[in-house]
Amino acid sequence: MIHKIELQQQFLHGSFSKEYQPIITVNSGDSLHLTTPDIQWGYSPARNVERTVYTSREKEERPGHSIVGPIAVKEAKPGMVLEVRVNELVPGWYGRNWSGGNKSWQNEKLGITESKQVQLDWALEPETMTGTCTIGERKFHVGLQPFMGLMGVAPASEGVHPTAPPRSVGGNIDCKELIRGTSLFLPIEVEGALFSIGDGHALQGDGEVSGTAIECPMDYVDITLIVHEDMNINMPRAKTPTDWITFGFHEDLNEATAIALDEMVQFIQSQYHIEKTEATALASVAVDLRITQVVNGVKGVHAVLPHGAIRG
Repeated sequence: MIHKIELQQQFLHGSFSKEYQPIITVNSGDSLHLTTPDIQWGYSPARNVERTVYTSREKEERPGHSIVGPIAVKEAKPGMVLEVRVNELVPGWYGRNWSGGNKSWQNEKLGITESKQVQLDWALEPETMTGTCTIGERKFHVGLQPFMGLMGVAPASEGVHPTAPPRSVGGNIDCKELIRGTSLFLPIEVEGALFSIGDGHALQGDGEVSGTAIECPMDYVDITLIVHEDMNINMPRAKTPTDWITFGFHEDLNEATAIALDEMVQFIQSQYHIEKTEATALASVAVDLRITQVVNGVKGVHAVLPHGAIRG
């Protein structure tokens, strides 16, 4: 079954909690079609239409990303895994990103903490998947690779949790590899899973070094939610059109790297039924380690194993 979720304030929130009531309950295998706001909680469907600004229905003191949800899946129970299959993504007509003008470790290292903040306004062309911005009198052009920066389920721990740091149940992963055709696998910790999605990105480099990608609304998001009873994972995992990916999140980049690597080595072990040392040796010749993002307090690293890189 396909469920269409309209962009309405009653469906938006800016934090995670297992206590939030779902906006809809679906069956495993159902698909959802939805629209998501931009990073500043706004949305305009066309250049000649004024942008509408929304607020969170949960009335948080400091709401984070605007996310749609939570969406409950009937069959989902703690210990199972939720597959989020990304079928289609169509970015809106505009996007923005910012640099400098605030205190962050990377801005301090680059010497731009005290600089005036720069905002780049991007004109996006979903039909050609291109973006254009103007700096001074010069135009700059990029090819787009849209993905959702934030996909996650509710953590089991008590309280209200901010959206910014990614965690073991997903959230603000900000991995540019999670494009159309990808399946993201998330460990479920609560009944119904309580899945939420948002933070559309038209394009981002590994690291997200200024703190923002081309932040954009998504005119159209098509996802399918599937519950797996026979999977057992402790961290998010993804299967993209070209790779298998494992993730690590930690305040310390070395620790994040270790988590992502250990998850990948375990994956290789499970695929080929070999010892951990043997799997690590194979990983050393076939797996790439990439910095997902360094700007969300909790840093992210992803380990990438191309399909067909190891045959045996």
